[in-house]
Amino acid sequence: MNESLKTVVVYTDGACSGNPGPGGWAAILSCNGHERELSGGERQTTNNRMELHAVIAALQNLRERCAVQLHTDSKYIVQAFNDRWIAGWQRRGWMTTAKKPVANQDLWEQLIELASGHEVEWIWVRGHANVVLNERCDRLAVAQRDLHRAA
Repeated sequence: MNESLKTVVVYTDGACSGNPGPGGWAAILSCNGHERELSGGERQTTNNRMELHAVIAALQNLRERCAVQLHTDSKYIVQAFNDRWIAGWQRRGWMTTAKKPVANQDLWEQLIELASGHEVEWIWVRGHANVVLNERCDRLAVAQRDLHRAA
């Protein structure tokens, strides 16, 4: 990480009932003792879309280039960046190795653009393993899912 950049610690999570079904997402941004919670949801979505929305919202809320330590329990997101799945998808014209269209291309393209404006460290955390901020994100995402279920 670049020591001259402000470091922001981010936790994100997504929740969905039915997959597809009502879903929610949440992000917690922490920097220099200040925290910000973000959350939202949709009536008809998937868990992966909610996970992506959470990360997108977090990065959209950064006002300057930052060193971001992004924690998520989504292996889908972490592996896409750390294992360079994205590079392969792009090289194959947004096709998987099985020659099928990559799901959520619209959100991936948005996330790639946002992430390129920061130095992001993608960190996987085990879900429901008593990681305090991950558990808090889960509660916020579930509350949004439930809110959109009732809508």
